[in-house]
Amino acid sequence: MRRIRIKQLRLLALLLTAVLMCFLAACGNSQKDISPSSDSQEPATTQSAQATQLPETDTSGNKILIAYFTAAENSGVDAISSASYTNVNGTPVGRVRAVADWIAEETGGELFSIQTSVVYPTDGGKLIDYAAEEQDEKARPELTSQIENLDQYDTIFIGYPTWWYDMPMVMYSFFEEYDFTGKTIIPFNVHNGSRFSGTIETIQELEPEATVVEDGFTVSERTVADAAGDIASWLDELGY
Repeated sequence: MRRIRIKQLRLLALLLTAVLMCFLAACGNSQKDISPSSDSQEPATTQSAQATQLPETDTSGNKILIAYFTAAENSGVDAISSASYTNVNGTPVGRVRAVADWIAEETGGELFSIQTSVVYPTDGGKLIDYAAEEQDEKARPELTSQIENLDQYDTIFIGYPTWWYDMPMVMYSFFEEYDFTGKTIIPFNVHNGSRFSGTIETIQELEPEATVVEDGFTVSERTVADAAGDIASWLDELGY
């Protein structure tokens, strides 16, 4: 009888142990199904880790446009002989276009040539005389090129030569054509001694709702071919 009781007690103990283990396992599984509360630090850490792994998306609002006007690209079939050209690495290119190219290389911006129906003289003296006539008449040359999807650009570099202490009149057509409200305008300029000559202030008047950077880049037409390093330094100072 005694041996039978001992066996019964052992069997009972084993049964109690099995029941206890099943109970603990059930509790563990139920806890794993409970979502962390909003106050927990764990979900925030997990979300942050997931966010850093997401691929970067290209937002259209951060794109850069480099709009420029050079008579060299508006001078007809004899443009290559235009006084507005210079040689860069042995290749003839419009002076303002040369600066625009270097800005594009440094910033990854897209180029836009401001084109007009006017065919400008290739001779330097005749070109300056024509520019004076346009100013006297307050001309507004017709634009023949258009910026597509202007809304996608936040920053607009705008380049032009200085003619008679002012922008070419086609630039007035350009600023009257486009509304740069909320955008950043960064001027660049090629001159023959008069630098910007108040044209940055003029741009501010024409585009009062834009942010016009006063620290633009200006270079003498005689030294354009050697300006790449100066342009890179200027853009670096601006954060580009």
